[in-house]
This record gives sequence, C-alpha cells and structure tokens, in this order.
Amino acid sequence: MRKKGLFFLLLVVIGLLVYNYLYQDHRDISEETAEIITTSEKITEEFVNESQINEQKYIDKTIQVSGTITELNDSDLTLDEGVFCQFKMSLKENLSLGDKIILKGRCIGYDDLLEQVKLNECTLID
Repeated sequence: MRKKGLFFLLLVVIGLLVYNYLYQDHRDISEETAEIITTSEKITEEFVNESQINEQKYIDKTIQVSGTITELNDSDLTLDEGVFCQFKMSLKENLSLGDKIILKGRCIGYDDLLEQVKLNECTLID
C-alpha cells in the first residue's frame, strides 16, 4: 500500500513539473531590456555573411534596431529592405515610408529566400 502512495505522489510531482514547463508565462518583449543594440544594415550584413554563427547570437534575443522604413503594411514594416518587423498593433496612422525609427523586438530568424532578418512582437521606441 505504501508503494502505491509513493508512486502516486511521484506521478503528481512529475505531472506538475510537466504542466509548469508547458504552460510557463509568455515573455513580454516590450517590457524587456534590449540585449543587443544595432542598425538594420549591420544585422542584415551579419546574417548574409555568416548566417549560422549569427543565428546563435541573435535568435530569441530582444534586440533594438534602428533604420529607415522602406515598406509599410497594416501590422508590419521593413527597415532598409533587410529587417522585417511584425507588430501586434496597426501602424499605418503613426508612420510613413522614409521615416527613421528605432524599435525593439524578438529575433526569430533569417529568411534566406527574401534575405531578411525577421523580428516579431515589435514595439516602437522612437
């Protein structure tokens, strides 16, 4: 009987650990401090030259990027044709093509086909 109780307790503890791992709090990128501060030209150049090395440096990190808007859609924009930034809010009323901005977001990778660094959860800083 005692073995059944210990086994049940062990199952409950393992279940709680798995639950906490799977349902941990989501990151709020807008509240995080940027780990890396760079320009859109520099980060694009780094990924073009050495994609594998820079993936380890940038992926899943909060980064601050400055650049000029070269493409603008409802909830995303492109900086200097090399950094694609996705927002949760609408952008059209606040920005226009050619604006120089600073933003913060989470780097999710490099698109070899479009040759763009991808950021999501972006927020405007300036």
